[in-house]
Amino acid sequence: MDTLDNLSRYKIFLAVAECQSISKAAAKLYISQPAVSITIKKLEENLNTTLFIRKSKGVALTENGRNLYESTKKAFQLLSDTEERLKHGQSTGYLRIAASNVLCKHYLMPYLKEFTEHYPNTDVSITCTSSSAACSMVEQGNIDLALAAKPENPGTAVYHSLGVIEYIFVCTPAYRDKLNCDNDAIFENGNIMLLDRDNVSRRHLNSYYAQNKINPLHILEVNEMDLLIEFAKMGIGVSCVVKQFVEQELQEGSLIEIALSKPISPREIGFLYHRIRPMNENILKFMEPKVK
Repeated sequence: MDTLDNLSRYKIFLAVAECQSISKAAAKLYISQPAVSITIKKLEENLNTTLFIRKSKGVALTENGRNLYESTKKAFQLLSDTEERLKHGQSTGYLRIAASNVLCKHYLMPYLKEFTEHYPNTDVSITCTSSSAACSMVEQGNIDLALAAKPENPGTAVYHSLGVIEYIFVCTPAYRDKLNCDNDAIFENGNIMLLDRDNVSRRHLNSYYAQNKINPLHILEVNEMDLLIEFAKMGIGVSCVVKQFVEQELQEGSLIEIALSKPISPREIGFLYHRIRPMNENILKFMEPKVK
């Protein structure tokens, strides 16, 4: 039998086995009952075995028939699954990502947009958490990829740098005029708005304060950088933010940067993935720096 004959005959065989009746199988397949009987007979002759036991009301599979049925059913299911993948695109797997809210919004989105356009059938899940927690999740194998500040000790993770982010203090022009002091004196005279103490960025800023013996007198703490930006735009204080996140506001003039004599050192950010479980090449090629 050639391939097409095999597919046709096994399709009829499956129908008879599932209907347990030649007449019902013929009706299901919209072919004549004699055609079904002849096909089963030829298949049995070709395999040199009996596939069905004929009964007064239908048929039943023999032991060889049951073995053939199981194999044939699996083969047709595999063929069906392959057809679906060819029609709708080959699945490229599952990608689990973790990042802080602010990095997800300002940095991860361009990567996700490009990646999903090229691999629309990849299942992607995103966990919004702190950078330190994201690094721990990579270490524990709970995620595939983390977008985070560069850890001091990446452990078993591979670090893929995207560049640096700069921290600056910003406020409205009106609030700056209201302060009426030198730039370095804003910490004594201004309402300084910072991320809460558990945030990695805040710890980085605290190190800057300690190194330069700065002790802000009036601090307002929030848990989201987007809130710092919005509060600064409202004119209620001076916010420490990532410069790349307020480029539009700086260009428009709604916010201005307060240039300090000793700028805050930048921080490096990038992707991390587990060293023992190398990242798929399809993912790695999209991990090229997009940071301005």
